[in-house]
Amino acid sequence: MAIKRGSKVDKSFSSSAMTDLMFLLLIFMLIATTLINPNALKLELPKSSNQLKDKAITTVSIEQKGSEYTYYVELDKVQGIEGVERALKARLDGQQEPTVSLHCDKKVAVDEVVKVMNIAKDNGYRLILATQAK
Repeated sequence: MAIKRGSKVDKSFSSSAMTDLMFLLLIFMLIATTLINPNALKLELPKSSNQLKDKAITTVSIEQKGSEYTYYVELDKVQGIEGVERALKARLDGQQEPTVSLHCDKKVAVDEVVKVMNIAKDNGYRLILATQAK
């Protein structure tokens, strides 16, 4: 007569709960990454059909408020064009061909853009002018 033991351990694993959890995490990450905007300033960029995907180490933004210009390096507001130059010199860490992305509103005068371009060139930066896709 065979006696069955009642304490047999079931070695199977149900992965349905793990699949649901991974799906929820994937949805959360997709939503969270689309809401993150690296350029928090709301600038109306000029439109262009040529888009360059280069990795800039820093961004400079120019915003026009009335007749005055406000300059930002990354998201930090700096005092005038001299502040931009100081901030760019501070971020230059001996990198080979560092790149700066220039974000400026459509209404910004060209001479202000050229000032930032000259600062970037004098400090050894490559410059990308940010635009919106057509």
